[in-house]
Amino acid sequence: EVRLDEEVKSAEDVKALGIDNGDFVFIDPKFTMTGSGFLKSRFIDDKASAVLLLLLLRWCSEKKAAFRHPTRIYFVVYEEVGHGASALARDIDEFVTVDMGCVGLDLAGSEYAVSICAKDSGGPYSYEVVGKLIDAAKAEGADYAVDVYPHYGSDVEATLGSGCDIRHGLIGAGVYASHGYERSHLDGVYNTLKVLKGYLKI
Repeated sequence: EVRLDEEVKSAEDVKALGIDNGDFVFIDPKFTMTGSGFLKSRFIDDKASAVLLLLLLRWCSEKKAAFRHPTRIYFVVYEEVGHGASALARDIDEFVTVDMGCVGLDLAGSEYAVSICAKDSGGPYSYEVVGKLIDAAKAEGADYAVDVYPHYGSDVEATLGSGCDIRHGLIGAGVYASHGYERSHLDGVYNTLKVLKGYLKI
């Protein structure tokens, strides 16, 4: 629901302000970073994921490091509307979505750790990829948790639904209060970066 702080009494009054059906509504994310390392914002999961991928690419550039396998980095902008990464290239063998780890009752993850998803509402993730992500977490000394999200989905499901035949995985920094005013921690972001580095064998 959007409330206009203008004196309007009809659809015509609203249109006269330059507002019409289909216009985008931008909500102030109210980003805050505390001295103790907590990140608080609306939409922190997608922001943190994008920052992680950019940090990974910058680190590779600065260290002159190369991926050991052909790798593509995708920035997906339609996650929340259901078609996610459905346009993924068809020659990809494995796809790991970097999203978020749920934090809450009956879950093992925390805001300080990287979460590795074994199964969500769409079914189990690739046993092989989940194993590689766990091995990467151990090799890199990352604080991690393996979890099942019965009410949560990711971009990977749209990829599978579009007919891609891939092995798939999902990781992300632990995020509290998903789809609200969310909170994570720099440690969770850093641990996720470590798992990406280990998984890609940089």
